[in-house]
Amino acid sequence: MSPRDAGAGRPSARGGEVIVVGGGHNGLVAAILAAQAGRSVTLLEQSEHLGGASIGSRVFDGHPVRLSRYSYLVSLMPQELIDRLGITLTLASRTVSSYTPVLRGGRPSGLLVERNPGEATAESFRSLTGSDAEYVAWQEFYGELSRVAEVLAPALSGPMLRRREVQDAVIGAAGKQVWSDVFEAPIGEAITRRFADDTVRGVVATDALIGTHTSLFDESMLANRCFLYHLVGRGTGEWLVPVGGMGALADALTAKALELDVHIRTGAQVTEVVEDASRVRVATADGLDYAGDVLLAAVAPAVVEGWLGRPVHKPVGAQMKINMLLNRLPRLRSGVDPAVVFGGTAHLEEGFEQLENAYRDSAAGRIPDPMPGEVYCHSLTDPSILNGHPGATLTLFGLHAPDALFTSDPIGSRQRAADAALAALQMHLAEPLEDCLAKDMAGRPCLDIASPLDVEQSVNMPGGNIFHGDLSWPWLSDDVDPTTAERFGTQIQGCTRILLAGAGTVRGGGVSGLGGAAAVDTLLAGP
Repeated sequence: MSPRDAGAGRPSARGGEVIVVGGGHNGLVAAILAAQAGRSVTLLEQSEHLGGASIGSRVFDGHPVRLSRYSYLVSLMPQELIDRLGITLTLASRTVSSYTPVLRGGRPSGLLVERNPGEATAESFRSLTGSDAEYVAWQEFYGELSRVAEVLAPALSGPMLRRREVQDAVIGAAGKQVWSDVFEAPIGEAITRRFADDTVRGVVATDALIGTHTSLFDESMLANRCFLYHLVGRGTGEWLVPVGGMGALADALTAKALELDVHIRTGAQVTEVVEDASRVRVATADGLDYAGDVLLAAVAPAVVEGWLGRPVHKPVGAQMKINMLLNRLPRLRSGVDPAVVFGGTAHLEEGFEQLENAYRDSAAGRIPDPMPGEVYCHSLTDPSILNGHPGATLTLFGLHAPDALFTSDPIGSRQRAADAALAALQMHLAEPLEDCLAKDMAGRPCLDIASPLDVEQSVNMPGGNIFHGDLSWPWLSDDVDPTTAERFGTQIQGCTRILLAGAGTVRGGGVSGLGGAAAVDTLLAGP
């Protein structure tokens, strides 16, 4: 839905008690919750549509398939928040957790991890590694992580806990070793100590690298924070498919905002924000001004810095995104059913050493070739997105593709990176991928390719960073006396009437709505 200037019964005066800037899913969440609390809400969105990176669209000319180009799965959005919003969102489980095709000694094989690991998973580990040791280690580690998820998922909402409180809860539920492994030393150390097989290590490690450009051994432990957020969502860590595509979430949020009389204006590019003791004022590129009691900024922190005339600290985006429409799923060299391989997450060239080598290559300014990545087939779980197309969708997410690789030659570098990412898929196929791809109206293969620069331009994510910046630990330091905004992780330094409401909040990131909810929780909690 693309309301240019919508809001039933709204007065024509610009502004109101609450101004929300950014009409992605976090901005819509913030607008809905603020309106439910009885506040007058105006929402400004730069593009001509709402939903941000979570919209669904007909990407391929001549085909009715409705895809989300940039966001795919839901894990971090709590059911409690969905219920609080009053929307209907059906989430479906994928048939398997992951499958990793590998070539060893020229022989194709692979590693299967069922959604609920059982004998097939055990046998797959045994066949690949030659013993039961790796599967036993897997069960132990992920058993500990499941207990971490149970205690940490509730801590992603509401006032933040202190670090000591989180530590006590994790150790009490899962033990000291997992606290040390995940929170106190680079995650690569735990992975290499707990597992011996390079493929198994790599499957574990990928959750520490999605959308993040770092080494698994970096002392900053950025990889650890990424790992944590990928494994604690909804108390289980399971990544679910929204039925109807991610656009179903954007549509449901838009409908609810309109129902609540939120005044929505699209095509409104904010150029400047000024706050004083009593109000916050927002200027847009078309010469309009808005005033409110508080501004909820559902955009990246770097965008807010630009509004305020401060130095902009642009984050690093680090992924290739390739959407594909196929007439049929391709056959695998191993002979494994493609519905099994692509039914969950298919890990491509993501051995542990391959991941580290790819990081070193990209940090040195070289496109990793082949590029480690993973593939999802959402249409196997939710055929409704095909809208009658007889084939399938595939989405490839390439790792270690930082935006700096694309700045000097955006078009040429994008194609080279796409070739490297698709090569990681092709080497495991028994037939050319091109033979399976559908064609658009102009006869071109149905490939939709986006570098971090394309993501930045399309949805205003600086650097193409899908988290709006480096992920943070989900707690307060033990030694701070926080303000309300700090307790909810929404603070912007030096501002009292401007709150972060997007993925850049302390516990933001992913399609979660947590940033938008935290901003309204800050507002309602008062000083």
